[in-house]
Amino acid sequence: MLSPEKIERINVLARKKKSEGLSPEEAQEQATLRQEYLASLRHGMRNHIEGMKIVDQEGTDVTPDKLKQIQKEKKIHNRHLED
Repeated sequence: MLSPEKIERINVLARKKKSEGLSPEEAQEQATLRQEYLASLRHGMRNHIEGMKIVDQEGTDVTPDKLKQIQKEKKIHNRHLED
């Protein structure tokens, strides 16, 4: 997760870009911060999805096999004990 200071800096640069424009150095900083933010977002989303266990209304585990394999490798939901 990005620090609050970095998120605030992203917002400051976005507001400045709209109002008066950015210098080349600021534009580069903004691009770098955006890439860092996106990487953090993707990492968090991946961890969230990998931790999901999907069950139908009858309580049957219907988690996709690809996700089960990832969970097995990471020893999530006791998948490593299956088989």
